[in-house]
Amino acid sequence: MKPLAEYIRSIPDFPVPGVLFRDVVPLIEDPEGLRQSIVELKAGVSNWGSITKVAGAEARGFIFGAPLALELGVGFVPLRKPGKLPFETVSVDYELEYGKNTIEMHKDSIQPGDRVLLIDDLLATGGTISACRELVESQGATVVGAAFVIELVDLKGREKLQGIPVFAPVQFEGE
Repeated sequence: MKPLAEYIRSIPDFPVPGVLFRDVVPLIEDPEGLRQSIVELKAGVSNWGSITKVAGAEARGFIFGAPLALELGVGFVPLRKPGKLPFETVSVDYELEYGKNTIEMHKDSIQPGDRVLLIDDLLATGGTISACRELVESQGATVVGAAFVIELVDLKGREKLQGIPVFAPVQFEGE
């Protein structure tokens, strides 16, 4: 098995000049890489206590969240951009590096007392995952932690997740 970091492709100046984009597509295209990422994510969160749901941020959080939920034996909750869910929703507005956005979920997806693991492909500044946390907690659930395949350490997104454990098997420093 090769290290997960070797599957990650770096693309300069995407989506805007000056940004070095970390692309997980080569990882998910390779069945061994994808399998290994789920194994490593599961191992990284295994000591966080009971988990009743995995909630993944659109869109790449779905790719890792659904198979991780299966491995953990729990349900998966998609956290989506506005207008994508057919049933009654709850939502949170948040700030991004280049604008504003909203994230929402079905009103009945998370119940008071649920213990939720948040997941996305990458932790950068922490804006999206912080909004996910706020949304889940607004429904009376406890966020037990947040997991990512990649963490961009220098952007300090972990600081926005105070009070919960954070796990990422791949960490990039610098650009």
